[in-house]
Amino acid sequence: MNVSIPTLLSDTEITEIDAEVAHLPTPAAAAIDALKIVQEHRGWVSDGSIKAIAKHLNMSAAELDGIATFYSMIFRKPVGNKVILLCDSISCWIKDCDGLQKKITQQLGIKAGETTADNEYTLIPVTCLGACDKAPVLMVGDDLHENIDEKYLQALFSNRPVEDE
Repeated sequence: MNVSIPTLLSDTEITEIDAEVAHLPTPAAAAIDALKIVQEHRGWVSDGSIKAIAKHLNMSAAELDGIATFYSMIFRKPVGNKVILLCDSISCWIKDCDGLQKKITQQLGIKAGETTADNEYTLIPVTCLGACDKAPVLMVGDDLHENIDEKYLQALFSNRPVEDE
């Protein structure tokens, strides 16, 4: 499959980036916002997009790539319609996030960093989702799911409601 990836910024992206730059002391200070804007429009940030954004912000592509790869929420390759962020911090690890990741792998047929064949889900482990008191946790899209167990996962990814015990 040959996918065409735009390497130039769209007029809309430029307008939105420039609106952020207008509030900051230097164009480079808008780097994270610019990455988020392009990702919002394209779903991810390609190498060509990195170069175009960097040029627009008067910074090197290597510097911007360093910023992009530091943040787990900036996707540097295509992702599914819904991204599953599975917390693997110490609190979630103690509560067996590794076992939950294995269950997700079995249920959806994908490993960490992979996307389902139907392009519905991408699984990405992350260091912390900030809900340690409700571990283990994961996010699917914008929705945080707390106190996850195998039964909950089964229902979550089978499009069935989770039943209370």
